[in-house]
This record gives sequence, C-alpha cells and structure tokens, in this order.
Amino acid sequence: MKLNINNTFTSQLPADPITENSRRQVTKACYSYVTPKQTAKPELIHVSPELLETIGLTNQDAKSKTFLNVFTGNTVLENTTPYAMCYGGHQFGHWAGQLGDGRAINLFEVEHDNVNWKVQLKGAGATPYSRTADGLAVLRSSVREYLCSEAMYHLGIPTTRALSLALSGDQVLRDVLYNGNPDYEKGAIVSRLAPSFLRFGSFEIFASRQDTATLKTVVDYTIKTHYPHLIATSASKNTATSHQEAEINKQTYVQFFNDVATRSLEMVIHWQRVGFVHGVMNTDNMSILGLTIDYGPYGWLEGYEPGWTPNTTDSQHKRYQFGTQPDIVQWNLYQLANALYPLIEEAEGLEAVLANYATQKDIQYLQMMRSKLGLSNQEQLDANLIQELEDCLQLTETDMTIFFRNLALFNTTTPSQNLVVVKDAFYNLKEVSEAIKTRWNLWFESYAERLQRDPISAEARIKNMNSVNPKYVLRNYMAQLAIDDADKGDYRLIEELFNLLKHPYAEQPKHEKWFAKRPEWARNKVGCSMLSCSS
Repeated sequence: MKLNINNTFTSQLPADPITENSRRQVTKACYSYVTPKQTAKPELIHVSPELLETIGLTNQDAKSKTFLNVFTGNTVLENTTPYAMCYGGHQFGHWAGQLGDGRAINLFEVEHDNVNWKVQLKGAGATPYSRTADGLAVLRSSVREYLCSEAMYHLGIPTTRALSLALSGDQVLRDVLYNGNPDYEKGAIVSRLAPSFLRFGSFEIFASRQDTATLKTVVDYTIKTHYPHLIATSASKNTATSHQEAEINKQTYVQFFNDVATRSLEMVIHWQRVGFVHGVMNTDNMSILGLTIDYGPYGWLEGYEPGWTPNTTDSQHKRYQFGTQPDIVQWNLYQLANALYPLIEEAEGLEAVLANYATQKDIQYLQMMRSKLGLSNQEQLDANLIQELEDCLQLTETDMTIFFRNLALFNTTTPSQNLVVVKDAFYNLKEVSEAIKTRWNLWFESYAERLQRDPISAEARIKNMNSVNPKYVLRNYMAQLAIDDADKGDYRLIEELFNLLKHPYAEQPKHEKWFAKRPEWARNKVGCSMLSCSS
C-alpha cells in the first residue's frame, strides 16, 4: 500500500508543545499530536471503492492487513504524526469555549491527482480535547455517518466523504437515551476524508482568547491553501506583485468571508432541497469550505414539517429545526465575522457580506423551489404559489420525498385529478378531508396554469424535476435496519444501501421497496425518529 503523503497542516501551523495525551486547555496552537488507541480486534466492514481510487489505492490494497491496521489506528505510517485539531464553538447559541477533536484523529494528508485530502479517523480514542469522554464511537453512529456522507455526495451536496467502516473489537459504554441507563455497544471506527476539516470554531477559539497572531496564521493558511484565487485576485491588481508574494490584506479577509458565506449558503439550500436536517448546527460543526460535516443526530423529513428536528437535545427549543437552517447559517456566519474582525478592524465589509447573505438566502431558496416544481422561468407570483404549496403540505402528514418525486407526473390538462398522482405521499388517506382535497385542487389549478406559461416541454420538465427531487434518501429507519443487521454480524444491507444511494435520482426498479413512506413501527422507535448525540 503506497500513499503520496504531503502534510501541509502540520508543517505550516503551530503545534501544541505538550505531547502527553492529557485533557487540558491548549493555547497558541492549532493542533496537538496524539496517537490513536490500539484496538482489541479490528475488522473491516465496508470500504468505498470510489474513495480508494480518489487517494490512489486499489481494491487489492484494501484487502491488506496494512490497510486494516492503518485505517483503524493500529499502525501509524512512517513519517506521519497523527494529531487532533484545536477549535472552539457556539453550541445551541452559547459560547462553549475550547472544544476540539474530542474523538477525531487526523492521520495524514494524501496528495493524488493534484488534490490534497486530509484523512481522519472518528472513534479512534481520546485526545486532549475529549473533556470527560472516551474518544470512541459505536457501531450505530458509525454506520449512519458512513452511509450518509456518501449518500449526500451522490445527491450533489457538498460534504466530507467516508472511506471505510470498521469494528474496533472493543465494547463501548453509552447511554443512548441520556436516561441513566448506559449499556455496552460494539465499538467502531470510520475513516473520513475532506480537503479540510477546519471549522468556524477554528478561528473563533483564537479570537476569543485575543490571540490575534495565531488567528492570522490559521486564516492566512486557509486562504493560501483553500482559497488561493483570492491571492491571485490581489496579485492581478498589482502587476508588479507575483502570486507568491501577493499580500493578504483586509480586503482579502472580507473576500474570504464572502466566499465562505457563498459556499455555506449553497450547502444549506441543498439541505432544504432534499429535506435533510443536520440536527446540531453549532459553529464547531460548520465547515470553512461549506461542506456538510459531523453526521450526528441528523434526519430526513418524513412528513413535511418545517419545525421538525431529529435531535433529542434540541426537542424543546428546536433551534436547529428544518425550516430555520438557512437562518442558523446566517447566525453562525455572524459569529465567524466576529472572529475575523480583529484582522480587519472595520465592520463595514463584513456587514455587507451578511446583508448580502440575507438577501441571497431568500432569492436562492425561491429559485431552488422553482426547480423542484419544474419551473424554468421566473414570475413575480411564484413566491405565493410556493407558500401555498408549503401550507398544503402541512394540512396532513405528507411525505416530502414521495410528494415531489411523484409531482413530476402532474397532468396540466386535468388538474383536479392530480390528487391521485400524489396520494402515495399521504400517511393517512382518511385524514384527507373534503376541505383538504378542495384546497389541494385549488393549488393544482394554480400550478397547472403556471406550468402552461412555462416555455419548456412536459418531457423536459419531468427530466429536470427528477434531477433535483431524489427518489431515494437515507431515511432513518433504513439506516436503523442496516445497524440492527450489522449488530448481528450481517453487513449485506449496508452494501445494498451504499449502492442504492449512489444513484438517488434513478428509478432503480429492483429497489422500489425503498421508495416508500416510513413504516408505522418506525414512527417512535429509537434511531428511527429522534436521536441523541450519544455515539
């Protein structure tokens, strides 16, 4: 097994001078060196063939003992120094101070096809940032992260990726419901990849400590490594300045913030498009590259319910409910602006970016909803049509995924008959009263009139709608079925779902059973509705 190691993070950013693995506050450093925990009996469950190729490995490499040991933390490759990152964050709206990689350990960076990938293990043991936790992960949460991160990628949503899923052979104590009844579960480890695992909190921690020198170091590294076009822009304004020598100035920092805001908005609009709810949008879970990161108590909308959150910790206040996710990104960006302010010392540019986000948020949401409805042009009253649709979807429990997928079959010539087209999306047909039918039919008539004014053909509309409205998503009950089987040593469903979710927009007739509403048995089952952060 041969990897092209090229570590930029540890070579360009300051390290924690203390090397012992003790829980502590780490200052003036972006990371701490730490060795993964040796596991009792590692066993590989699944590997992504695509990700192997992405980092220059083969299926044969994945069958080697070296691969198993490296990607479960039992072997540290020569000339590599595993580390955990230091960052802080706002959790549920409150500053939490230092957080950091409490159960993630970065192994190394791999350069392949001119792309640099940070390779990380999740669940490989304690770090200086683990606080009172053990740094381990269990099988159920690891299956969920492994399947979902790859499913999101194939949905076309910016995300971290997952290379492998393995059992550690250890037993891990967890209180899954936070009710004082802990039990032992199978330990597991996911190896995940991203161009960067830097978060908003990676900058907040240094700003909060008034450590402007380290803040500047990590922001400049981020710009040079992940936003180099901003330096090229600065250089182009001064032909006497080379790309390498171009100065990172106040305007560069504002442009950087604008790019982060743009990427973050793109990500969250995608979430709204497919009905994904992250569940814990703290600033330490916000990627500086606009990637979906840290798959914990996430969920997919079953019934269309803007106020739904899958996170038990958030069940009372519902801060991170589906409908407010774009607003929460804006709030998190405000915190990032505060963190960048010491480098700029002028609020005007940052405020302009935030104001633009607020405007673009509504514009892009409207455009996304137009695409879900198959509308190729824009009309002023589209917002009213979409608002009425969202109101109708909440009249009775209506499955979001099935509704929008089947809506592509809408017949403009007989709008009053289109309730039959979407009836499979209703969880209880008996609840669809005459009053509800009447309101739906009025909307169908408005929709039919709107489609008749749209210039594209019905065939093109269906194709466009099916390219943005997935047929298959990783519903929580599906993941739970795979977890239950895996707990018994049967990994076939993991393989089936992994392959199914590679083609979420395709019909896949042999997998039609997965294009169905959540079964009633899963409505209140642990892992199928609400989830905790316990993993």
